[in-house]
Amino acid sequence: MVGQGPVNQDIYDSLLLLQHRGQDSTGIATAGEAGIFHMAKARGQVREAFRTRDMRSLLGNYGLGHVRYATSGAAASSEEEAQPFYVNAPYGIVLVHNGNLTNTRELTRELFHTDRRHLNTSSDTELLLNVLANELQQSINGVDLDPGQIFQAVTRVHERVEGSYAAVALISGYGLVAFRDPFGIRPLILGRRTCPSGRDEWVVASESLVLENGGFEIVRDIEPGEAVFIDLDGTMSARQCAPKARLTPCAFEYVYLARPDTVMNGISVYESRLRMGERLADTIAKHVPVETIDVVMPIPDSSRPAAMQVARKLGIEYREGFYKNHYVGRTFIMPGQAVRKRSVRQKLNAMSSEFKGKHVLLIDDSIVRGTTSKEIIQMARDAGAVSVTFASAAPPVRYPHVYGINMPSRQELVAHGRTIPEVAEVLGADHLVFQEIDDLRAAIIEGTEIDDLDLCCFDGRYVTGTVSEEYLRWVEGTQVS
Repeated sequence: MVGQGPVNQDIYDSLLLLQHRGQDSTGIATAGEAGIFHMAKARGQVREAFRTRDMRSLLGNYGLGHVRYATSGAAASSEEEAQPFYVNAPYGIVLVHNGNLTNTRELTRELFHTDRRHLNTSSDTELLLNVLANELQQSINGVDLDPGQIFQAVTRVHERVEGSYAAVALISGYGLVAFRDPFGIRPLILGRRTCPSGRDEWVVASESLVLENGGFEIVRDIEPGEAVFIDLDGTMSARQCAPKARLTPCAFEYVYLARPDTVMNGISVYESRLRMGERLADTIAKHVPVETIDVVMPIPDSSRPAAMQVARKLGIEYREGFYKNHYVGRTFIMPGQAVRKRSVRQKLNAMSSEFKGKHVLLIDDSIVRGTTSKEIIQMARDAGAVSVTFASAAPPVRYPHVYGINMPSRQELVAHGRTIPEVAEVLGADHLVFQEIDDLRAAIIEGTEIDDLDLCCFDGRYVTGTVSEEYLRWVEGTQVS
């Protein structure tokens, strides 16, 4: 964020809105005209991480923030892995990153042997920062830094780095640079608001709701492969830095990760989830005797739009049978199977009055490891359900996701190597239905010019073209689970 006054409160408020994207750790960095960085980061959620003394120390009119859940590097409990990361040369740079690099081994060797740079953690964000810093150092041909040199550096970052990355960095004394991988896998959106003085303030965020809540006009999504530079006077420059860029956004953003009141890549998350429900209803009708079902119920909260559409299209009563405790984190992004399993009953409570004596159809956004789904189905039975049909608004997750969603191991995925009837048996469902891959794709991109999505966890196709079987085995053996 680049403002005309203090930005610490705006960044804090923005992180609260993005808390659903990660609860492991959080951090904020700010700077002013003197170019001195002020940083605060800690484990846990935003409200518990920052105290009044922290906010008072975050001085300056430009800054950035981050909420994290572990997809690579050390365990979530490691405070050293919290973002932002900082390097002191050239000029001083702090960076935050959403995504996952897939050539970290090669980059680590290059940075040590060729670039002579030291890494202090196993975080791929620290890797990305050092690659950017090295390329920026190579681009400087004078005392002052200009946008052309920054864009040249980002071009070389694209040439060296593989995987997914939506990154925002502050360059001390100069401003903010934001850039997105050539496939646009992870989201990044640009916003602007005009001050009473007539000067522009700018924000770059993962989701549009940050802009709308802060009174910013949505300018546009940052394009795949594009870099945007905003100087301290509020002047914005942009350049396409990847010659073969093409938009293939992550489908799982729309299925689960993003908030429903977000628009990304020109697609309303809420409306896409409604369309998922429309298409899922047709598939359910093909495989399940729907005339025997008494009620349709969502697993709150992200499956609610799809469940409403399933009920409407099938002509079955829609009911809310689970009460959600919003003070427990999202189980999908909690580290460790034991923690996920224990937290399900803390997060959800089944109301017996809604289940007793009924044949229920439960709708969830997705089934990943199956831990949560199995517990929910048993909760429905314990509450008195006669039968439980379970439907997923997403296809079976059969492959690792290596672009920024924590699904690193095939052995953890309940649908890997199993047929749908076998998965139903593991989960304890009477009937189990999954969305078709083509239906999911169509539900998301309908009405847009987008012609492809990253669906790697569903179809095993890795859009960057650089993910090998050997890499997947390495990920399974080394990454956070």
